[in-house]
Amino acid sequence: MTTELRVLDPSEWDRWYGVLELAFGGVAEEPEERALWRDLTECERSLGVWDGEQPVATAGAFSFRLTVPGGASVPAAGVTMVSVTGTHRRRGILTSMMRRQLDDVRALGEPLAVLTASESVIYGRFGYAAASWAQRAVIDTTRVRLDVPAGTDAVTLRTVPAAESSAVTEAVYARMVPRRPGMLARRPGWERLPLLDPPGSRQGSSPRLCVLAERDGEVVGYAYYAIKPDWTWAGSDGSVTVHELMGLDGAAEAALWRFLCSVDLTSKVRVNSAPTDAAWQHLVSDVRRCEPTAREVLFVRLVEVGAALEARTYQAPVDVVFEVEDAFCPWNEGRWRLTGDTKGATCVRTSDPADLELSVRELGAAYLGGTSLVSLAAAGRVRELREGALVEASVAFGSPVAPWLPHGF
Repeated sequence: MTTELRVLDPSEWDRWYGVLELAFGGVAEEPEERALWRDLTECERSLGVWDGEQPVATAGAFSFRLTVPGGASVPAAGVTMVSVTGTHRRRGILTSMMRRQLDDVRALGEPLAVLTASESVIYGRFGYAAASWAQRAVIDTTRVRLDVPAGTDAVTLRTVPAAESSAVTEAVYARMVPRRPGMLARRPGWERLPLLDPPGSRQGSSPRLCVLAERDGEVVGYAYYAIKPDWTWAGSDGSVTVHELMGLDGAAEAALWRFLCSVDLTSKVRVNSAPTDAAWQHLVSDVRRCEPTAREVLFVRLVEVGAALEARTYQAPVDVVFEVEDAFCPWNEGRWRLTGDTKGATCVRTSDPADLELSVRELGAAYLGGTSLVSLAAAGRVRELREGALVEASVAFGSPVAPWLPHGF
């Protein structure tokens, strides 16, 4: 092979990013979108593979902090912008980038790596597993009514220009981050992402709009949305698309949903992403008329098993020894004793007999509390060696709220 793997020089960004655009269909992104990702790219954490003067593969990472069960904000590498050109596949290039990247993540002391995958089957062999899901829905507002909780009428709503909304909406978002596993704290610059609205991507919808929910002069929620007008012979048939909605309490959230479901000249609300346990499902009179569907979104990889398992808390007392298999990151292999509860945890090497046998993928799948170890065992992915250990660990790893990633990266 004549290829060279090296850290991205900022002067090479345009050519490097062009490889990524080619891999994702060859359609250049709009200038606003390209400019945002250029500004957010951490070149020192980005890798390129070059064949002579030609870039042929890309991979990057963002320096994130991820909420884990218990509310802690844990350093995590946000793996992103991964591509290999069709002319250079089946040469081990992707494996070499994943190898280098995980070694770098470990050297930086980040116990976790996370990613969203365009093709979900790619990353399992590198130890990643689906750990959180997002829900989509289309609410038929001509046939569904909302039954809102007490206190909703005390919430007032105010529309503001989206471009002027960031300061108050980001304050609400920041308060939401510790409440739900899988959410990412937004570093400076990332507040631009919810406002990204290139005209060519609107598909006939309005520019992005913003409505604020307020109580006693305090902003307690917001929604970014767009309206797409449409007409039939019978009359209006427009739709509302919800891009992001956050409410600090049930009444604030319900007030926003009630507003969105009553926009004039519309007959449906399209929900782009919501947690699988989102409250709106219990507000509607007929959830069947909302066509909810779920898909895995965030994939988690434990880079340092001990540090990762110590970083979260456990909703029930647990004392269990894992026999971990991890061929790609062999420093994780072997037996680990996890002892923890709602106040904290320790996870250390041990020579004690194993209670459960599994790979690092199963630990990643269960890590945020959205996947049951019992269900993984039923699929043959976890082996119980001590009777009772499976249920003990499965209950402990759970989360009272479903993990959710509100936006991609």
